Amino acid sequence: MKTKKTFVMLMCLLCCSAISAQTFVKDSLRVDGKMRRFVTFLPEGIKEEAPLVVVLHGYGGSIWRENPMVAAAKRHGFAVCIPQGLRDPKGKPSWNVGYPSQAGWKQDDVKALCRIAQHVQKRHKLSRTNTFLTGMSNGGEMCYLMAFNNKQKTFKAVAPIAGLTMEWMYSQLEAKRPIPVMEVHGTADHTSEWGGDLENKGGWGAYMPVPLAVGYWVAKNRCTHEETERVESLKKDGHPVIKHRFTGGPTGCDVWLYEVVGAGHKWHTDDIDTGEEVWSFFSKYVK
Repeated sequence: MKTKKTFVMLMCLLCCSAISAQTFVKDSLRVDGKMRRFVTFLPEGIKEEAPLVVVLHGYGGSIWRENPMVAAAKRHGFAVCIPQGLRDPKGKPSWNVGYPSQAGWKQDDVKALCRIAQHVQKRHKLSRTNTFLTGMSNGGEMCYLMAFNNKQKTFKAVAPIAGLTMEWMYSQLEAKRPIPVMEVHGTADHTSEWGGDLENKGGWGAYMPVPLAVGYWVAKNRCTHEETERVESLKKDGHPVIKHRFTGGPTGCDVWLYEVVGAGHKWHTDDIDTGEEVWSFFSKYVK
């Protein structure tokens, strides 16, 4: 009998230890009749009301557990939610940002991502105010669409990586309130061109040059100063990074543009600690 009781107590202790240790939690939520699947990373020792960062994959991508924000979360104690996009008319997992190939697709990913974030906040007792959005490529475009949305109050700041502002967003949408924006982008990115593609030569739809698109948010946030810093790559044969930080506006919403000179289409983790840099930006707005 003693042996049995000892075994039960040991199992309880192991279970408690597993809960307190870092873990990935699989989850799902039905939104507008569609099942949305996602994974939430909870670092060891995470506290109640901790911040939440939602990370979006690129076009045709999937849930990437060991993304740069997970590494930063282990160091800084915030949660990371990694959703899976639905399949678009071409059968590719993606976020609906109005590509020509997504014409007629009615999926409202702004609504879905807000609902997912709210669900994760409630389930894991996370902050409802300190919630942020980042993502690469198609996920970056989704960040911009979220920033333009005047109704959403879920995401406090966005950080697109190799993201684009589609021409239709720039010409048809008007952000009525400021929001902090950070963009990390390679100048030799031939998938999401630094200089834009207003003639739609790449087939993704017309989109704005990155400096002009970022300039929209500099003006919207009424930033008054630019601080520029050049740093060398983490690797000897890597790419230098020019950090443009636009600050000083009365809204308190800064805009950061990291220009990765000569780099292509990626998270740029070879040249900078992208997760750390993005969290450095988001953490300015944690309250």
